[in-house]
Amino acid sequence: MSRPRILVVGAGFAGYRTARTLSRITRGRAHITLLNPTDYFLYLPLLPQVAAGVLEPRRVTVSLSDTLPDVRLVLGEAERIDLDDRTLHYTGPEGEGGTLAYDRLVLAAGSVNKLLPIPGVAEHAHGFRGLPEALYLRDHVTRQVELAASSDDPKTCAARCTFVVVGAGYTGTEVAAHGQVFTDAQVRRHPLRQGMRPRWMLLDVAPRVLPEMDERLSATADRVLRQRGVDVRMGTSVQEATHDGVLLTDGEFVETRTLVWCVGVRPDPLVESLGLPMEKGRLLVDPHLQVPGRPELFACGDVAAVPDLENPGSYTPMTAQHAWRHGKVAAENVAASLGLGGARKPYRHRDLGFVVDLGGAKAAANPLGMPLSGVPAGAVARGYHLAAMPGNRVRVAADWLLDAVLPRQAVQLGLVRSWSVPLDTSSPEVARVPGGPGQRQEAGARSGPGAALAADTDDRGDGPGRYRPRDEPSDEPAKGQPGSGTTQVRPGSGAARERAQPRSESETAKGRPTADGPAPEYARPLTEPETAKGRPAAEGARAADEPAKNQPGGEPARNQPGGEPARNQPGGESAKNQPGGEPARNQPGGEPARNQPGGEPAKNQPGGEPAKNQPGGEPAKNQPGLGQPPPAPHPAPGPVKRTDVPEVPDDPDDSTKGDS
Repeated sequence: MSRPRILVVGAGFAGYRTARTLSRITRGRAHITLLNPTDYFLYLPLLPQVAAGVLEPRRVTVSLSDTLPDVRLVLGEAERIDLDDRTLHYTGPEGEGGTLAYDRLVLAAGSVNKLLPIPGVAEHAHGFRGLPEALYLRDHVTRQVELAASSDDPKTCAARCTFVVVGAGYTGTEVAAHGQVFTDAQVRRHPLRQGMRPRWMLLDVAPRVLPEMDERLSATADRVLRQRGVDVRMGTSVQEATHDGVLLTDGEFVETRTLVWCVGVRPDPLVESLGLPMEKGRLLVDPHLQVPGRPELFACGDVAAVPDLENPGSYTPMTAQHAWRHGKVAAENVAASLGLGGARKPYRHRDLGFVVDLGGAKAAANPLGMPLSGVPAGAVARGYHLAAMPGNRVRVAADWLLDAVLPRQAVQLGLVRSWSVPLDTSSPEVARVPGGPGQRQEAGARSGPGAALAADTDDRGDGPGRYRPRDEPSDEPAKGQPGSGTTQVRPGSGAARERAQPRSESETAKGRPTADGPAPEYARPLTEPETAKGRPAAEGARAADEPAKNQPGGEPARNQPGGEPARNQPGGESAKNQPGGEPARNQPGGEPARNQPGGEPAKNQPGGEPAKNQPGGEPAKNQPGLGQPPPAPHPAPGPVKRTDVPEVPDDPDDSTKGDS
């Protein structure tokens, strides 16, 4: 008799606990497969300490392969689920597609950043749901302080040292608290020229900090934040975000280069595509975490609306504590449905308290209902995290000890750029990289087309880190722009990929100009007719007779005088290294490559042929001839997840739920 196949989607708190418990219960009597975009479980409550330089990134990650025996790990993102055929279609990290069959399916895909229809937020804010976002924030904050220290303009210095956090739930409160400590430590060692101090602002429409917690704990957190100098503003939010700052709902404009979005989360949009009964974006399940009418389908964690048996008529909130407990009950009920365990159990819970780490020795906690603050609360908070982590306890404790006796290392590694972690993504755990597989179009962008397309920013020569206007140059390739090195074609769900020829090493180094020619045109976001979130206007490349992007009346591609085409375009002449007897790169009309025998001069040498991009009718580099068609626009660099769905209308009573 063949062993039953159990498929778990997602390795967050719910999915990881489900897979681990199933491995222990079944003991090899079932095929257990775990589908996840990354090979680690992320302990989210400690992520603010990564952004503040307290913990190294790997301390908050736990290897799935090392800690889940008898579980097969498949790297990828779920694309489509065929409930009748009992199959799941996914896309791997390199763009390859695959199919997984199952007898029992557990959906634990987690949640993504919650977006609100506020102009400019999708372009200029960054979330805090994944490790790439934490790494970006740590680099970005460090960079802003360093640039502020070298600036002679007090106004620029103040803007760079102002950090705005929206959302006063668990995550936003901890980010602001740890951030103030982090930047104050930097400034103590390297004071700002104007004698300024970094300013952190915490905004929320709620009447108090941590509205989901006991009022005494909320008051403790509020007091600690204000004592440290955090500008706490309740009943206030962002009305509009720009590259120069944010306009608040009270009418004040705050100049800043940093906007951190922690307003809460929404369920992963995968469950919306199933066509099953939903509750505010979450899949309705019974108390046994089973989908009614689908005995093979279970759901837990943030994607599941689990009835709260302790409070009839309500559902358990989207928190890490509930997701962790969901996973254990879901695993036991899946095993029971296959005859591999005991009887089914309904999900019941009893709150044991909450902890909020405020950095240093400060925290707010209420273990077993007993409110604590100060050093005792800090000890309880860190003890709870060590007990709850499924691994790395010794390493985490060692980092805490080192942080207590040694100064933090405030350096920017530059591993994650701004365009790699857009806010409007349904894959916050995966950073977008140039040349990566295509990611599904995000329909959840609330600030118009092209949201989060801008490259990481500078201040007109003053260095990176500033949100720039769309026409301002950047040394990093914007997704979908020339210089990103790849071209992707994504019919349907994004499985098809095509790579364009990369430029040679002599032509470019990260978009820099070559020694013998002018700088290439900088990347810029595509216009709405050309793309919807980096997707071509029609499937496949544009027709050959269409004009270049943003060129009126059929004008040629960028920087091409006299109607010359962009490089590698068809029209009789070939691009570099193409068969057919055509010359090597940069040789118009049959001239050989530079320094080659044959009587023709090398480029820029006297003899009649002008240098590239010089007046005289010859085309720019790699331009084979006149009158050729322009290039097709480059889509975004990816990876992209599934097409997002219209967002669930905001519930004023649910603005901070899920902020775990």
